[in-house]
Parts: sequence; structure tokens; C-alpha cells
Amino acid sequence: MAVFHVLFVCIGNVCRSPMGERLLAPRLVPGRAAVSSAGVGALVGHAMDASAAEFLESMGGSAQGFAARRLTSDMALEADLILTATKDIRERVLQMAPATLRRTFTAVEFAKLMELVSAADAKSLVHAAATHRAEVSSEDLDIVDPYRRSQALHRLAATHMGEAVDSIADRLSEFGLATPPTRRALGE
Repeated sequence: MAVFHVLFVCIGNVCRSPMGERLLAPRLVPGRAAVSSAGVGALVGHAMDASAAEFLESMGGSAQGFAARRLTSDMALEADLILTATKDIRERVLQMAPATLRRTFTAVEFAKLMELVSAADAKSLVHAAATHRAEVSSEDLDIVDPYRRSQALHRLAATHMGEAVDSIADRLSEFGLATPPTRRALGE
């Protein structure tokens, strides 16, 4: 059985996408699913932004050993599911790798679609989500970029990414790719 690969993408790969990666990773079943992240304008080799890492750790994740990397078309083409921070970043991924259209969503968009679709396995879930994309297209599907901004925006980005990851992991658990739900609270 092939490993189901999830790829999170943001701009610098130091705030939102590593948060998604590091929140989802501990929920995935080794050998069945994997997660990584990259940035369309990555600060290659940089650690996570200190504020993003602080919120990640307050949610039970770890920024230890993280190093930002730049998105390549090969990374996108190899992923079974690409989750971006915003619609604009989704468009940038699609410019780089047009063949990924039916498996590229914003993280919030895919999470919202989890409430609307049913499927027998993870790949069918991604396909079903793509066919229902229009049902959530008018909603706010972006996670704010907190880089070099206030703690309040870091908290907002962390909250939205955490909620999206929880919804996605819950659905992946139905296919034996993730552990059952464990809700986490954002530390004060």
C-alpha cells in the first residue's frame, strides 16, 4: 500500500505550513501516511518563526529540527494532497504544477469540505472534495500571514490551522491513516 502524502504550503515556510505539518505529523500512522511542508518563497534553511513555534508548542507540537525549504514542482506532483495557507498560494502552486489542480486546496477549504463529502478511502476523499469545491468557494478560506506581525495574528493563524488540521486528521482517521481525534487547546 502506498503512503498517502500531505504537503502544506505557505510563503516563507516558517509560520503556517510548518505549523500544519507539525500538528498533523504526530496524528499520522507511520508507514501509511506522511506530511511535509514547503514555501513558494521559502526562507530556505531557517527555523520556524519564534512566535509561530511558541504557539505550535502550546498546542502540543514541536518545532525542533525544522528547516524551511522551497517548493518544487516535483514536491507538488508527488503529493496526494496539497494544503495551502491561502487561495493566492494555491494559485501559485497550480502555476508551478497545473496537474495538481484536483488535489490542491487551502487548508481551511479542505477542512470545510470534510463536512460535505463522503468517500471509501483517502484518495477518493480528495477527489470528492475537488468535485464539491464550489460549495465553499464564497467563504473565507485563507489563514492570515502572521510573519513579523502581532502575537494576536500569530494566535489567529495558529487557531485556524489547528482547527483545519483537526478536521482533516479526523477524516483521515476513518481510513486508518491517522489516530482518532484528540482535541488540543491553544495555550494562553
